[in-house]
Amino acid sequence: MTSSEKTGSEAAPAARTPSLLGELSAEFAGTMILILFGCGVVAQVVTTPDGSNGDHDSIAWAWGLGVTLGVYVAGRISGAHINPAVTIAFAVYEGFPWRKVGPFVLAQTLGALVAALIVRVTYADFIRSVDPNLTETQNIFSTLPGDPVSIPTAFLDQVVGTAILVFVIFALVHPRNKGPLANLAPFMIGLLVVGIGMAWGSNAGYAINPARDFGPRLASWITGYDTAWVTPDGTPYWWLPIVAPVLGAVVGGGLFKLLIDRFIPAEDAPQEIGRV
Repeated sequence: MTSSEKTGSEAAPAARTPSLLGELSAEFAGTMILILFGCGVVAQVVTTPDGSNGDHDSIAWAWGLGVTLGVYVAGRISGAHINPAVTIAFAVYEGFPWRKVGPFVLAQTLGALVAALIVRVTYADFIRSVDPNLTETQNIFSTLPGDPVSIPTAFLDQVVGTAILVFVIFALVHPRNKGPLANLAPFMIGLLVVGIGMAWGSNAGYAINPARDFGPRLASWITGYDTAWVTPDGTPYWWLPIVAPVLGAVVGGGLFKLLIDRFIPAEDAPQEIGRV
């Protein structure tokens, strides 16, 4: 049989749904890319205190680029949650299977852990040069509240930041909300994270992602940061960037459903003059 005589099924492989293993591999890889850029830029800035290798703006932009590239890496296979809070929000509001939540969260956390270990080893000489006792550079890997910021304020900050994140993500990916075309949604989500970093980065470092914080925090503890789990005054803090973002994701998703989703017209609804 010549190629021109082949049936459609023989000429091209049939489309298939990615396996759970494939989805987990994508979540691992996408989150790893995110953290390689995110923790990498913070390491670069923190270990050159004269500002010659960047500042707050470069940190915000690199985190946003990390999100964009991580979403492009994983999006076709897993949907590119790359954030346990986003995964839980999709399970609560969008029908994402609850049986996949635990595996997705584990894959995301492992991706963040591996990426942070890569950053830690690669920047080891620079880190030792500015912080030989590993007491001043914890913020390369995990978030901490700012000097005057209380734990309740940091908790509220993370709820608000993650609620904004999930609210806008839901708006960008909603099939009836005329989101970005030509596969630009990952780019817009990256810009969203840049905006959150620039507007909501002072209080608690805008973790807005439990895997982003816990994985690198664990990596820093494994590699010698004895105070990885606490604030500088010894207050346990590791739990806050896990609990608050999950709560914020549920709040943000709920507000989108309440304020936007139920009012979006059907695909075949006539448009009013002046409505884009």
